[in-house]
Amino acid sequence: MPEVLVVCTANICRSPVVEAILRARLDARGLRDWRVASAGTMAFPGFAAAEHSAAVMAELGFDLSGHRSQRADERRMAAADLVLCMEPGHKRALQAGFPHHRHKVYLLTEMIGEERAVADPIGGPRVGYQRMVDEVIDLVERGLPRIVELAASRAEG
Repeated sequence: MPEVLVVCTANICRSPVVEAILRARLDARGLRDWRVASAGTMAFPGFAAAEHSAAVMAELGFDLSGHRSQRADERRMAAADLVLCMEPGHKRALQAGFPHHRHKVYLLTEMIGEERAVADPIGGPRVGYQRMVDEVIDLVERGLPRIVELAASRAEG
């Protein structure tokens, strides 16, 4: 079964949101055996999702209360068939730190043919989190065919 790892900086704001949305979209496509996880390039383990991320997601019917941050490490990178990052800096850091996994590291925005960051609203007002969630929903929905294609092809081969 394919596994997708979603990575941001602290694994409390953007990546837990993408993880939840991607899991729901995969389930809706009947891909319930796929695994989706998230991690951070500089995460301190054990922290809950950011308050505003959790609140905005709760309004959409997603429960992030069980989320706990974790760091991207060799075990998680090796398990993943596809790694989706939120910023070019995350991509560079993971490719440099885990060079034998560099071929499976992409920006989330690359799934729709762009190369840009998903803005980090951490520490800002709630409206920034709402914008981030709206953007992530759009990116996952538009990028889902490419996500499925990349992860499935790597899981098979």
